[in-house]
Amino acid sequence: MIDFLYSIDKALFYFCNGTLANPIFDVIMPPLTDWNQSWIGLAVAGILLILLTWKGGKKGRTVVILLVPLIIISDQISSNVIKFLIERPRPCHLIDGFPVLENIHLLVPCGAGFSFPSSHASHNFAFATLMSYFYPKVRWLVFSYACLMGFSRISVGVHFPSDVMGGGLFGVFCATIIIILWKYFIKAFPPFSLKT
Repeated sequence: MIDFLYSIDKALFYFCNGTLANPIFDVIMPPLTDWNQSWIGLAVAGILLILLTWKGGKKGRTVVILLVPLIIISDQISSNVIKFLIERPRPCHLIDGFPVLENIHLLVPCGAGFSFPSSHASHNFAFATLMSYFYPKVRWLVFSYACLMGFSRISVGVHFPSDVMGGGLFGVFCATIIIILWKYFIKAFPPFSLKT
């Protein structure tokens, strides 16, 4: 069963990384996949947080406050706990001098970290879940963005599709827990409710 699931994972990887590869993706995907670490991505994130805090009223400030523990939790658990429990090599890694997968269309440095789950997917789906809860009208936008970022990790050759799916589900789970805890908090402390 595990071999069957791995064969599907591998086939999907080669489809996304190889079959769909094209000159446009070769240019777009590398900066896109790590754009949150570039000055442009950081500037956009900063502007979004400022707008939510300044123009978003109580709802916007609540989102900003909840984003802090959400991103810390999703990052620390996915990167420093789950990855080291699973210890799955990336598709671009070498094990004893042999590649995990051959003929990879690798567009960025492979990285030394483990593969499962994708922390990028975890962060982005956590953000999308929280935003869509407070701002349902942007649900399609934030989840499309999260899916695009997840796809970029496969496209550049550093993650399996199951890494992205696992990271995405973990991000949704983390955001759901944060939302549930927030609901209990405002029930215990009604002055903090958005309705007051």
